[in-house]
Amino acid sequence: MDNKQDLYAVLGVTQSASQDEIRAAYRRLAKQSHPDLHPGDKTAEEKFKTVSAANDVLSDEEKRGRYDRGEIDSSGAEVHPQGSYKTHADTGAAHHYQSKSGYGDFADMGDVFADIFSQQGEQNFSAKGRDTQYTLGVDFLDAVTGTKARVTMPDGQSLDVSIPPGTKDGQALRLKGKGQPGLGGGDSGDALVVISVRPDAKFKRQKNDILIDVPISLPEAVLGGRIQVPTVSGLVTMSVPQGTSTDTTLRLKGKGVQTKVSTGDQLVTLKIVLPDTIDPELEAFMATWQETHAYDPRKTEKEAA
Repeated sequence: MDNKQDLYAVLGVTQSASQDEIRAAYRRLAKQSHPDLHPGDKTAEEKFKTVSAANDVLSDEEKRGRYDRGEIDSSGAEVHPQGSYKTHADTGAAHHYQSKSGYGDFADMGDVFADIFSQQGEQNFSAKGRDTQYTLGVDFLDAVTGTKARVTMPDGQSLDVSIPPGTKDGQALRLKGKGQPGLGGGDSGDALVVISVRPDAKFKRQKNDILIDVPISLPEAVLGGRIQVPTVSGLVTMSVPQGTSTDTTLRLKGKGVQTKVSTGDQLVTLKIVLPDTIDPELEAFMATWQETHAYDPRKTEKEAA
């Protein structure tokens, strides 16, 4: 291509054309001049190379901006100040057939493929089919411990999906060869199943640790004791130290998320909960106790202020 050629003119669009307009113009011209549709036609081959080179620059927003500012020429080479010397790489036919604007752009051009295949057979071109994506909702505990689920594909086919233990929200599972069929005998694409983990009423996840708030009574906080605590694998018994305050966090080692490489813990935050009704006996006891055992739990905050 002439390095001074107007790329917009090559594609038959104006400089203000949108990317969609540039793409449509390139598809139309590429279909008209593709060498496989015009075997032995050197003029068509040269035209195909020219429109491919123009599309290579104008379909890339960064390259297009630099071309519009005069920083690169129509071949994509740097424009140097007058008087300097620069040797540019050859931009012959092989280059354009291998560029992303050659066969790579034909992933969406079903009409072009139809014409090519009808004239020369599918052996001239093959491409892997597109990947397809699905979202699968999974309960929190199932994502943590692992499960199996069934996904229904657009064609009605049902696939069983193994969800490994420790699967995270937003994680994608790849089903090899379950996407769109390939072109020209190419391999089928893959199906990507994106996991959407539903929140749990009790548990939260922080990396591989499980977080949970557990209520305790006033006597349990004062005297200590043993309580049952839910975990992702079932109930366990845990000791509450004597004199425990609200928001004390205890660690249950190895009771978090288990993956192939690591196992988290469960962090239990204790919350002191008073009875629904303060009876006269408790009220009288606390009033008497406070007279000789008064303390200020906000003392540190006051000193800091």
